[in-house]
Amino acid sequence: MAFPDERPGKNYKFNWCLNGDGVTPLRASAFRITKPLDLKIASLSQPKKMPLSVKAASAKKMPEAGTADLAFETFDEVNQRTRNLLSLSDHLYCPEGHVPGTRTAVRVITNSPKLAPELLAYLERAPRMEPPESLPITVYALEGTEESFAGYAIEEVEVEIPEPEGEENWGLVYVDDEKEPEREAQSFASVVVVGQKLDIKVVVAGMELSQKALAEDEAKREAQKAADEKSSE
Repeated sequence: MAFPDERPGKNYKFNWCLNGDGVTPLRASAFRITKPLDLKIASLSQPKKMPLSVKAASAKKMPEAGTADLAFETFDEVNQRTRNLLSLSDHLYCPEGHVPGTRTAVRVITNSPKLAPELLAYLERAPRMEPPESLPITVYALEGTEESFAGYAIEEVEVEIPEPEGEENWGLVYVDDEKEPEREAQSFASVVVVGQKLDIKVVVAGMELSQKALAEDEAKREAQKAADEKSSE
């Protein structure tokens, strides 16, 4: 379905997706960037080099929430404040792609016209999903504030298992004679970087550390699943 007042930067499906990520584009100017042409549409400059190799900053500059270096309460407070301020930004630029060398998808939500092209050049191009949906890693990068912060958090949630095409009752469990979709655990990462000027090396550190943590979580779940299946034989 098309909306008559849509325009570049104002796409209802993408705006709803961003709302699910905790950011509401109140200025109706949010650009989804998956390829160089999208930079042109957003009136952004093209990256000087593509692909762009970036050496990540030290892990000390990107602490994980829940460790001695960063309390969950502090991360949650800054994360919410950052999302609120991004929602008020005149323009939002949202590069998407895979963490290089992996198939872990990332979406960056930033107000920085300089950072967005650099991150598009860094990320490996990924298939553009339609309609857009939340991705395993979401980066909230806010530029132009007196506050300086960097950190990431990993959260495990229960998600609905997609139903294979042509298998109407696959993955359903019955509770009190009612069908409910089967669910499974899945990990997601949030990276928050805030500052007067943003350092791409710090942002990349958040992506790479998040990707590693998500892969470790998935490996643990697979090992537990295999152990459970073996014990039930």
